[in-house]
Amino acid sequence: MIAAQLSPDKIFREVTLFNMKLARGVKTMRSVGEIPSGVTPKEEVYREDKMVLYRYKNPNGKKTAANKTPLLIAYALVNRPYMTDLQEDRSIVRGLLETGQDVYLIDWGYPDRSDRYLTMDDYINGYMDRCVDVLRERHGVKAVNMLGICQGGTFSLCYAAMHPEKIKNIVTMVTPVDFHTNDNLLAFWVRKIDIDLLVDTMGNISGDLLNWTFLNMKPYRMMGQKYIDMVEILDDKEKVKNFMNMEKWIFDSPDQAGEAYRQFINDFYKSNKLVAGELNFGGKEVKLSNIKMPVLNVFAQRDHLVPPSASKALKKHVGTKDYTEFSFNGGHIGIYVSGRSKREVPPSIGKWLNER
Repeated sequence: MIAAQLSPDKIFREVTLFNMKLARGVKTMRSVGEIPSGVTPKEEVYREDKMVLYRYKNPNGKKTAANKTPLLIAYALVNRPYMTDLQEDRSIVRGLLETGQDVYLIDWGYPDRSDRYLTMDDYINGYMDRCVDVLRERHGVKAVNMLGICQGGTFSLCYAAMHPEKIKNIVTMVTPVDFHTNDNLLAFWVRKIDIDLLVDTMGNISGDLLNWTFLNMKPYRMMGQKYIDMVEILDDKEKVKNFMNMEKWIFDSPDQAGEAYRQFINDFYKSNKLVAGELNFGGKEVKLSNIKMPVLNVFAQRDHLVPPSASKALKKHVGTKDYTEFSFNGGHIGIYVSGRSKREVPPSIGKWLNER
């Protein structure tokens, strides 16, 4: 039976078909053109060092948002924030604009050797705090809404705990809170690494090194199978473009400022100080119990980087009585770019914010 399935004639036909698809694919890939870093028009409203604060323009031409409280998106340091705006029909940013939010985003930029000694305090009580103050002044409000994504969600929780008077509502998306849950593979890996030796030796931490680590959490899928599967879509220009958008984002990984990286790994992944209430940045204690504003916690059921258990732990530690969870049926990447995400995630976040 197996021999019949692997007959020379069948192998020849499959190899021939495969090569024909590859040949057609070369033409398709040449026609794709430049791959953008985000698709929604935006304007720079504040800049400091490598960091830029952007305001997104409503694609429908509306100059004023229905929700008068601005929404600030804080993304992770380890990847580029245009994942939230990768393509027109599957953009978290556009979805939020459509719900009436006035959307701003912090772009952390690309750290270089001059940023080697930036700390968590510099990022949270420095850059993030000044961005919040810019929005408060621009809009004449005492507090803003904040959406923290992945590591940016952890930063946002720390910020809200230290500056609760400046945050009206906080939304966390695929955000690690408890870094010692039993199903957190990344946390188990990191605990075996001498982070102090790594930072002392390298200074800034290579984005390529971190990217290699993330890809190796699903090595066959992320570094092999997806390229084989790509052959099946090579005759479809739009699908190829979407694939290349994702590839650009995956491999567009900034280096990490050494000291901030050391702190984040040692204090969060190794010592789990966020849930223990043992963090202190710039003389300010980080107590999640200080978060008494409304909280919406969005997590992905099949997230291999931030398992749901690591995110859902937030409920036990915040001081608010207005706590809501939204469970998305997908993975860590799918929550940004899938068709299901566009239909479910931004409308749910927008509705929740508008009600408050």
